[in-house]
Amino acid sequence: MKTKKEVAGIIDWFQTHMPDPKSELHYTDTYSLVVAVILSAQCTDKRVNIVTPALMERFPTIDYMAAATPEEVFPYIKSVTYPNNKAQHLTGMARTLKEQFGGKIPSTPEALQKLPGVGRKTAHVIASVAFNQPVIAVDTHVFRISRRLGLSRGNTPLAVERDLNRHFPPQMRAKAHHWLILQGRYVCTARKPKCTSCGLSGFCDFYKQESSP
Repeated sequence: MKTKKEVAGIIDWFQTHMPDPKSELHYTDTYSLVVAVILSAQCTDKRVNIVTPALMERFPTIDYMAAATPEEVFPYIKSVTYPNNKAQHLTGMARTLKEQFGGKIPSTPEALQKLPGVGRKTAHVIASVAFNQPVIAVDTHVFRISRRLGLSRGNTPLAVERDLNRHFPPQMRAKAHHWLILQGRYVCTARKPKCTSCGLSGFCDFYKQESSP
């Protein structure tokens, strides 16, 4: 596990090189963010951004989505992963918002997880991005880079999340979520990590192991 000094060095690097990280999902309001995040499960942000404009034009509000059937939604999202399930999730999400939350999107991860298609990771993304809640969503990128850097030795997303919460203060967690995702997506990739050009290699347990004789 990293020392406080090493964690401080990692944070300083991110603050210098990624001072204002943002989600790469395209959205215009909290509702369209929820839709995009549900669609992004096991799917690329690029693909989601391709399908959401037409989808949101057809179902621009929670009311429109709640009145729709999964069969009506499916043609708009058929190119994403698991479109049948996600069509059911989207319509179910909208109906649940109307029936249980007065048509308003809740801000806490606990309440968000009551929506169809919204698990812990998805809820944390929405809470972090839309409401600046002090939570970190552990997706495959965050899980991988956290373990490679040595920020966590956890074997589950929840264990990694707990370690990251110890390293990053609450006011920094929304940024840290994006720092780790973007670094994992473009630099610390699964198959061919770009270690030699990575500014964090000096802190990285994985790089030290790979480069040792």
